Amino acid sequence: MEWLTGDFLAALLSIVLIDLMLAGDNAIVIGMAARNLPKEKQRSAILWGTVGAVVIRTIATVIVVWLLKIPAVLLIGGAVLIWIAYKLLVEKKDHDIPAQSQLRQAIQTIVVADFVMGLDNVIAVAGAAHGSFLLVVIGLIISVPIMLWCSTLFIKIVDKFPWIIYIGSALLAFTAGKMVADDPLVKHWFEANGFFKWALIVIVVAAVMSFGHWRKTMIERKLQLSGHTAGK
Repeated sequence: MEWLTGDFLAALLSIVLIDLMLAGDNAIVIGMAARNLPKEKQRSAILWGTVGAVVIRTIATVIVVWLLKIPAVLLIGGAVLIWIAYKLLVEKKDHDIPAQSQLRQAIQTIVVADFVMGLDNVIAVAGAAHGSFLLVVIGLIISVPIMLWCSTLFIKIVDKFPWIIYIGSALLAFTAGKMVADDPLVKHWFEANGFFKWALIVIVVAAVMSFGHWRKTMIERKLQLSGHTAGK
């Protein structure tokens, strides 16, 4: 993928949007881990915890990008990403992160929590990068400041406009469909039958969106019924 081409910029935009959708609330985790530290140490914990998290996430993403070049791994990664796109619609991340009173413990908690919560992000970004390590690095450079300084605002926007989550889920499902179609085991077949590649992508996106919406609706209805029953 050449530098500053339309495909490169489109992939970069996808990576930034994926980071916002899947990691936009990681700054809350960082704040929770450091909240019991003295004020003068909180900034250090956030800074070094973020640096450590970014380094580990970058290494993990580069490894996954390399792994996705192996035949059949794109198929598996695409299947995993379909599940991630579905979960984005029906689940919320757990922010129950213990606060730490020591600087080193807070930094460790931030790094570990970010890595565990960011595994879905790593797979999605690696798939959207189309094998480009440069895209991974640039995407992280752009996304990390956004995640740190704008995540709380972004979460409020998503709460106010829930349809944004559907855009993120559709983007992930689209990326998953492309991953499956681009796997070396089946790529030659899809390239010879271009219509089927886009048909697959449309089917994947439609299936994730429809089933995810249905499941989300059922969960919300069940919660409303349980709350109504408890109120009696």
